[in-house]
Amino acid sequence: MVLKVFFPSCCSSAESGILIGRWISEQNSAVILAVVHFPFIPVQVKQYLSEVQRVTKVSVSVLGSWSNSKQEKEESLSEFLEDLGTIFSHEPWIQISKEGDSKFWSCSTLQKQSNNPKEEEIILVYYDQRKVMLSHLHPPLATATSTDHKADDASKLSAVFDTVAKSKILFMTDRYDDGPIKLTHWQSDGVEASIIVELMKQASVPACMLLTFLLSLISGICRSRVLKFWPLSFLWSKLSTCEQLGHRLQHLQVISSNKKAQNQTQLMRKANIFVSLLIDVALGILLMSWLYRKNRIGHLADTLIPVADHVAEELQDLLQWLMGAPAGLKMNRALDQVLGRFFLYHIHLWISYIHLMSPFIEMILWYVGLSACLGLTVALCILSDIIALLTFHIYCFYVYGARLYCLKIYGLSSLWRLFRGKKWNVLRQRVDSCSYDLDQLFIGTLLFTILLFLLPTTALYYLVFTLLRLLVVIVQGLIHLLVDLIDSLPLYSIILRLCRSYRLAAGVKFRVLEQQDGKPLRLLMQVNPLSYGSVIQTYRLPTYSCYPKDSWTSLCKKLFLGELIYPWKHKGEKQD
Repeated sequence: MVLKVFFPSCCSSAESGILIGRWISEQNSAVILAVVHFPFIPVQVKQYLSEVQRVTKVSVSVLGSWSNSKQEKEESLSEFLEDLGTIFSHEPWIQISKEGDSKFWSCSTLQKQSNNPKEEEIILVYYDQRKVMLSHLHPPLATATSTDHKADDASKLSAVFDTVAKSKILFMTDRYDDGPIKLTHWQSDGVEASIIVELMKQASVPACMLLTFLLSLISGICRSRVLKFWPLSFLWSKLSTCEQLGHRLQHLQVISSNKKAQNQTQLMRKANIFVSLLIDVALGILLMSWLYRKNRIGHLADTLIPVADHVAEELQDLLQWLMGAPAGLKMNRALDQVLGRFFLYHIHLWISYIHLMSPFIEMILWYVGLSACLGLTVALCILSDIIALLTFHIYCFYVYGARLYCLKIYGLSSLWRLFRGKKWNVLRQRVDSCSYDLDQLFIGTLLFTILLFLLPTTALYYLVFTLLRLLVVIVQGLIHLLVDLIDSLPLYSIILRLCRSYRLAAGVKFRVLEQQDGKPLRLLMQVNPLSYGSVIQTYRLPTYSCYPKDSWTSLCKKLFLGELIYPWKHKGEKQD
């Protein structure tokens, strides 16, 4: 039987005394938490341990004795340490001793109540108490075939980590306290604290109360019936700026909530949201300061109108090219002229609208630039909405072309079923056989011929405007990808992994310190940090938008049939 003793490295230079910790019988291991120095009264030690056990819910007890003799080992001290086992009565009684400046340690066990005592093999494992207490052990990801074995090892390690983490109250006493019991642990030279952190904790209480009041007021306004009327509800559901503001409002409610985090996951989620908001607002303020410096908004407004005119001229040239003989193709001239003039008239209306709004563009951009103080993501969403408004004529062209092309495709497919003596059953959603008379076949042939010869002209316009629409969708998709990256990236966890990697533990690794016959095997337990990919996968924040679930096959099918392609789908929306 192998006995594993987890000994804190901070106690290696402690004075002689007794070892207190937790005995884990399932693993036949002992987790040493602290050393109680001489002199002490056993009754007071038992009362102190019962109080610690009541608060921490950890079965802390006296596990053995510790001897750190600077000189030759005295027999009286050895007998006294053995007699302590009868007072505290723990089975087995662990005796660890360090002789002078020697690097060799001796570790033995006493089993007085056993009739046939067996000599156990002892493994002495050193661990950094501070790192183990502050770290959070993550379960292994279920990606390998040996998941059960890894989970079993993780449960054994979690018992050690939980024992140290839950015994935090034991480490709040240092050598400067006037209590009857003197302990040695990782904070025995002084409790670790930060004045800045304590001041921030005190200042956060009134700030959270004020923020909670403001958020409740804003939430009440958002839930009012005024926003449920048709124009406002339509704008709130379609504009990405409104969606992002609602998403950030939920984040602020999570941060300002007075509910204490129940576990490590909730605590990390709050910290990630706070850091994400902080960096988002900081980047937004930097963008705002850059925009308002050197009259960049005025230059941007002066550039916007010529760019819009240039885009309109390019579209007019494209339509003139389509109204001729594009790429040497012979088009239906009558339909080509009708479609070309129809789209040219829309471009004329769009240019008139832009020039009508030109005196107010600089003022609009000036007020829009102020929204960057709400965060870079809000500014990016406003940019996406501005692109959608500026390219609204392209969207209209795409919708007109797609609907006309879709009508002809479905008309041709229906007439093709007519030639085969079949029809589409709307009630049963299937194709059934049907008999047609001569007049129906004659009219169907005429309509099929007309639609078939008009299809190339419509398909060309549809192809051109679909490519333009896809270009706008790609630009908006890249902006939304950047917004999602800022919203979902767990920045606090990444910074914690970079600066204090032991806080996010994926497991442990052991290094052999000493291995000699007749001496216990001495190992050093080191925290193995979580990889950056696992950190992002574990603590990634949810976002309000999600990627289209259509596969490439479904997307190509929609493009071929002329169904509308939307750039971004929000959760809860009905998919086409």
